[in-house]
Amino acid sequence: MSKIIIFSAPSGAGKTTIVQHLLQKFPKELAFSVSACTRAPRPNEVNGKDYYFLSPEDFKKRIEENAFAEWEEVYENMLYGTLKSEIEKLWALGKTILFDVDVKGGLQLKKTYPHNSLAVFVKPPSIETLIERLKQRRTENEAQLQRRIARMREEMQYEPQFDHIILNKNLEEAFAEAIALTQNFLGS
Repeated sequence: MSKIIIFSAPSGAGKTTIVQHLLQKFPKELAFSVSACTRAPRPNEVNGKDYYFLSPEDFKKRIEENAFAEWEEVYENMLYGTLKSEIEKLWALGKTILFDVDVKGGLQLKKTYPHNSLAVFVKPPSIETLIERLKQRRTENEAQLQRRIARMREEMQYEPQFDHIILNKNLEEAFAEAIALTQNFLGS
């Protein structure tokens, strides 16, 4: 059976770091699902590797064509989603798909694939720690940062709907927990 592993968290909680670690630990078993988005690429981001960068018009056209397994308008005209074609492509290669998606997207994937998914919520040690991590990134202006913080507070409320929660207080412990969960899920 084709499987998916979903990692979701508020921005800055460490889900991308954990996902990248799992891809290194399980290169034969796992494949990363590249999401589509309408935001501009950040420095060093590559289309088709980090994201599929689409115009808002193209993204909305694909919504109408039912091309997404999940999608969300995170902020006005800032759309993110998972193309069904990406999932089918990776399953055809015999891979378990690893997702790094926002909280609502993760729950939608879990709902779409309830019998072959593991949904993991990466929890930061505290909201204050998360705010500090976001500020250290220096990828947003103050207004964008405040929007992210408001969204993060909302996303924390979805934690109980996930199959498993990893508290990312110590990165090595979070890695070990993620590896154990993945091994167990791949073996089932």
